[in-house]
Order: sequence, then structure tokens, then C-alpha cells
Amino acid sequence: MQALSGKILIVDDDPIQRRLLQEAVKKFGYRSKTAENGAEAVRIMTGPEAGEIDLIILDMVMPELDGLGVLERLRGDKIATPVIVQTAHGGIDTVVNVMNAGAQDFVVKPVAPERLNVSIRNLLKTSALEGEITRIRSKASGTLTFNDIITHSAAMERVINLGKRAAASNIPILIEGESGVGKEMIASAIQGSSDRKSKPMVTVNCGAIPDNLVESILFGHEKGAFTGAVDKHVGKFQEANGGTLFLDEVGELPQEVQVKLLRALQESEIDPIGARRPVKVDFRLISATNRRLIDQVKEGVFREDLYYRLNVFPIWIPPLRDRREDIPALTRHFLARFAAEEGKPKVAGVTTDTLAMLQDYHWPGNIRQLENAVFRAVVLCDGPQLTIHDFPQIAAATDQPAVPVAAPAPPVAGSAPQEAVAPAPAAVAGLAEPMAAAPAGFEQSAPFGFMRNMDQEGHIRKLTDIEEELIRAAINHYSGRMTEVAKRLGIGRSTLYRKLKEYGLEDGSKEDAA
Repeated sequence: MQALSGKILIVDDDPIQRRLLQEAVKKFGYRSKTAENGAEAVRIMTGPEAGEIDLIILDMVMPELDGLGVLERLRGDKIATPVIVQTAHGGIDTVVNVMNAGAQDFVVKPVAPERLNVSIRNLLKTSALEGEITRIRSKASGTLTFNDIITHSAAMERVINLGKRAAASNIPILIEGESGVGKEMIASAIQGSSDRKSKPMVTVNCGAIPDNLVESILFGHEKGAFTGAVDKHVGKFQEANGGTLFLDEVGELPQEVQVKLLRALQESEIDPIGARRPVKVDFRLISATNRRLIDQVKEGVFREDLYYRLNVFPIWIPPLRDRREDIPALTRHFLARFAAEEGKPKVAGVTTDTLAMLQDYHWPGNIRQLENAVFRAVVLCDGPQLTIHDFPQIAAATDQPAVPVAAPAPPVAGSAPQEAVAPAPAAVAGLAEPMAAAPAGFEQSAPFGFMRNMDQEGHIRKLTDIEEELIRAAINHYSGRMTEVAKRLGIGRSTLYRKLKEYGLEDGSKEDAA
């Protein structure tokens, strides 16, 4: 599978020149579309295909509408797609006119392929960085829209079309999808495209709040309502008054809080803890979950009446593995951001075979995992482009040839024994990528969040050993709270205590606090 990053519009009235540019662009690793004249280029860039075009190579001299005319039309319509102008004469007046008209770069015919490739790579990187900055600012100011979402997939276009329709009303929305697919981004775009865009958007991660604090944080409390309530606290519902309340991981809410949420939806009023009378609130509710809420309803952990109140307008976001055509553009945007943040401006692109590898990977952690993988690759990269060797864990998972691990040289007589150099841990703990198997006899400690599946002799470890290690890790991670440990392991408490006894781990556990 050949992965091509970015789509370039080639505008030239000379068919031979168009063909040469097409071949060069394809060799550089990009897709292309051609236009025979300036009028056709304007039609493409003002039509439905414009969203697919990442850069334009524009001839200066053409009949009827020339290059300067095309630039004026595009910039007049606020179309900011980067443009490289081709000209047969590189005089200073020509250059000034081209740049004043809105071109980002110019090349003199006949252009050297390497010069054109560098220009394309740098402009795509700059454009991606500008887009990333715009998205960050828009999200911070509550003005993020669906135009800020990076996608070239039909599946995500359907999501965006649903989101636009939902934004036009005040209907409750339930966004479902795996962790890391961009649920909060869609929620922000709905808010930024609605008539509440000038109002606050308050985000609450329901899974990150301790059960005994959920009610207070959501609904607020009066001074003296309970021990420790030394001041009045305004809850998230009141903070979102007039705007949007985004409840992420809504399936994690305790049952008693679900009852109050149902009443808030039905009556548009809330009961702060200790308040004498209810408080009216005007909010737009967007909920999100990485689980199937209907399954939680069947299991009795989520109220059925609340489910139907939340699930009025469902939007399901497909995982990244089902929209692999988005991977090149997302990779380029993350690359631009991290190269700027890490002070590595020379890292300006991704090789074609690397993009093919990234598109072959299944991405269990979705966009968040891709973002972390690109971050790590930028830190590792020493050249002008990200290569397969900068993604060692992805390469191992997709059977790509990665940098071989050199076998330790036999010690020279009289010299001190050399120490084995341990592989660097992942840049972000918890990245859901498989570890490459260590060579036999090579002791390798797994980074935090990973488990070794091979023993020191290179054989698969026993299930009982892996299970014991996983239980130990869960007990440490959740500080001995056995209810939480059992829940996260997906087993009952009685089963957990039986396994603790089997593995002799009873002394390392503690009972949950009452």
C-alpha cells in the first residue's frame, strides 16, 4: 500500500509541463490534481473539492486568467491555501508582485526537483502549524468550528454533517466512540457552530471525579451544607448557564447523581446541596462515552430513563483504523506542532514508506496515540523527515524492518565488561503500542504501562505469571482499592480475593475505605 500525503493542485496551460509536475509531485509522495487554466483552478478552489487541496502550484503566464488573477480571486474569497508560483522570469518586480498578491513562494522555470520538493515540504509544514495554532486559539475562545477539524474521510464527513445539524438546535447530544477518537473536539465544534458560541463551554470528566464529590462539583453546595463546606460553591451546571455543559464519560456517574441529572434535564433546574430552593439553569447538554451506554443500561448500572433523555441525537465517531485516509494529514499537523515546540524546525516532513506503515497500523489508542507517537518520533528524529526508524514500536507491530539491535561484542582480554544499554522508554507512559520482542538472553525492562510477553530465554511467559504481574500492577496503580481493582480487571471481588490468595498477594492489599 502506497500512502500519499497531501493533495496538490497543478495549474498550467502547458500539458507537457503539467505532466512533468505530476510525475515530480508523485515521486515526492503527494497526490495531485490538474487544472488547464486559471478559470478552472478558481472553479476547483471555490467548489466542493477545495477541502481536499493542501497546496497549489500555479503558473504565472496563462491565457485569459493569469496567475496573478487567480491569486487575487482566491485571496479575495478568503481562501488561504498556500501557493507556489512558477515563472519564467525571476526579476525583482515579478517576485514583489507575486508575493504581494498572496503567494507563499515562487520558483523559476525550469525548477530543480529538489528545490520544488523543499518548497512543498516547508509550506505544508507551515500551513499545518498555522492551522494547529488557529485550532488551539479557537478551542480556547469557544469559537472552534467544523472547518477546523482535520479529515479527508467519508465516515468523518458524515459525523460533521450530523454535528452541523445538531448545532442548529438545542437538542441533547450523545457522542459515542473509543477513547482518543476526538469526542471533545466534535463537542467543541458543535458549541462553536451554535448560537451559544459566545457563551461558556464547561467540560467535566465524570470518570475523574471521586464519587463523594460528584454531586457537589456538578450541582454546587451552600456554605455549611456539610463538614468542610466553608464557602458556597457554584457547580458546573451554573457555570455553564447560557452555554454548553459537556459531560465526558457520562457512564461513570453514580446512580444517585444520575437521578439529579435526569431532573435537571426535565425541569431545567438543579438542587445545590444545602440550598433551600432549586435554581433555574439554561444549558445545552452534550454527553460522551467510550462505552455502549445501552449495555450499561442492561447491566443495571445506568438508568434507562436517563439513557433515553441523553440519547436523543446520537453521534458515533469511527475509530482511526476505519478512517486511515486521515492519518497523513493528522501526522503532518502533529509533526508541525511538535517540531515547533521541541525546537526542531529542520524536521519538515514524513517519508512515503513511513506514512504507509502508519496507515497499516491499527491504532488502538486512536488519534491520541498517533499524536503521542509523532511526538516521540520528532524527539528521536535527527534528519529532515520522519522515517520508519523514528517509530520503532509501530515498526515492530507492523513487521517493518527497524533498526537492528546490535549484539554485544565479545569482551577484549583485559578490558572491563561493557554494560548493556537499555532501550529508551516511550515518551508518553501508557502508549498502547506493543513492545518489540527482546533477543534471547537480553534482559529488557518494560516501560511503565507495558508488560513483557517473553521471558529471558525468548519463550512466551506463562499466563499465570502474566496474571499475577497484572494484578500486582493494578493493586499498586489503584493504591490497594480493591473495588476499583476488581472493576478495572473486569472480575468480581470474590474472584479477585481468591486470586490474591493463590498468588500470595493478600498482605499487599487493603480494604477500601468506608
